[in-house]
Amino acid sequence: MRKTAVVTGASSGIGEATARRLAAEGYEVVAGARRRERLDKLAADEPLIRAVTLDVTSQESVDALAASLDRCDVLVNNAGGALGLEPVADGRVEDWQRMYDVNVLGSLRMTQALTPKLIESGDGVLVMLTSTAGLVSYEGGGGYCAAKHAQTSMTETLRLELVGQPVRIVEIAPGMVKSEGFAVTRFRGDEAAAARVYQGVPDPLSSDDVADAIAWCVTRPPHVNIDRLVIRPRAQAAQHRVHRVT
Repeated sequence: MRKTAVVTGASSGIGEATARRLAAEGYEVVAGARRRERLDKLAADEPLIRAVTLDVTSQESVDALAASLDRCDVLVNNAGGALGLEPVADGRVEDWQRMYDVNVLGSLRMTQALTPKLIESGDGVLVMLTSTAGLVSYEGGGGYCAAKHAQTSMTETLRLELVGQPVRIVEIAPGMVKSEGFAVTRFRGDEAAAARVYQGVPDPLSSDDVADAIAWCVTRPPHVNIDRLVIRPRAQAAQHRVHRVT
C-alpha cells in the first residue's frame, strides 16, 4: 500500500513543488489549499496527487480533510505567509492576526487533527515549514518573525512530547526563496517592490530547492530524524548579509 502525504498550501510555490516531488517519490499526495482550480490543474498533471479544498484557518475544513483520510504517513505544514513590512510600532493588528492564524494556528489545527494517524502509520513524519525568520529577527519583520518563532517553538515542543512515539518531527527553515506570490503578498500586490527583494541576488533558492530538502528529510530511514534543516542560497550568509551583483 502506498504511503500518504498531506501537503497544505499546495496550490503554489513551495507547497506545489513539494506535492509534485513527494508524488515523484511514490507517495499518494493529498494537496490542500483554498484555490481549488489550481489544485485541480496540479492533480490533472500528477496521477498520484488528489486535490482537496482546505482552509487551515477553519477547524471545520481541517476536520473534514482529516475525516476523509484512511491513513496519513507524512504531514507537511506548509501553509503560511507574510503580510507587511511596517515596524512593530506601526504594525496592523489584522495583519499580525492573519499571520498568526495561518502560520501558527493553522499548523496547530493540522497537527492536532492528523497526529493520531501519523502515530498509527508506525513511521509518521511531521514537517514544519518555518523560516530563518523563526531563528533570527529583523527590522520590519516583527509579525512574521513572531509567527515563525512560534512555529519553531511548537516544533521543538512536539519533538519532546512525542519522543517514544513512531513520529519524526522535522523543521525546514529556508532563507531567501524566490517563490510564486510570497513577496507580492507581503508587499500588498506591489510587484515592483517585491522584485527589488531579489534584485541583483545571484540564484536565490527556488521552491524546487526547498521541496528537494523536504523530500530528503522525509525519506531518511525511520530511525533518522532531521531536527532542523536551515537552507539558504550561497549568496545569503545571514538575514542581513546578502551578496548582490550590480
